[in-house]
Amino acid sequence: DSATKINFDDKLGNLSLFGVGVRKKGPIKVYSVGMYSGDDAKQSIASTPKSNTLSTLCNSIIASEKTTFVLKMNFKVGAEKMAAAIAESVNPRASNKAQVDTLKKLILDGVAAKGAATPGTTLQFDCSDEGVKVSVDSKEIGVAPGLKKAFCEVYLDDKCVSPALRNSCVENCCN
Repeated sequence: DSATKINFDDKLGNLSLFGVGVRKKGPIKVYSVGMYSGDDAKQSIASTPKSNTLSTLCNSIIASEKTTFVLKMNFKVGAEKMAAAIAESVNPRASNKAQVDTLKKLILDGVAAKGAATPGTTLQFDCSDEGVKVSVDSKEIGVAPGLKKAFCEVYLDDKCVSPALRNSCVENCCN
């Protein structure tokens, strides 16, 4: 990510890196985020005219079997604040608030175990039909069921939290 100089691997298992971006809060670059997904989504997006790319990107990622968002911290954020911030982004996009509470608790538990989300901390969100699996520094914390679409929309819809990620995905996936 050029904004933070944080690097992302081209592959995560059998998933390819679609794009990277930064999450800013005012002037602070809080974290860099990389999005990984399958070749099925990339092929679907590649054949789309640029004018329809953003909606196709979001729909293709949601339809994909698995998409992973990797957040690499650039700035120290307390466990409660990190969990609340992500939950607050997912909440308006989700219909089941109990599932959002589960996601918030998983993030809180994972980050609190190390004190805070300090620079270098990695949060991984594996989005599948099962839900969103949360890992912190490669340690699996648990799964919040049913939030795949809402979580993906946090990074890909028209009110996304990292326009840089969305733009990067469009640039890398469209012909």
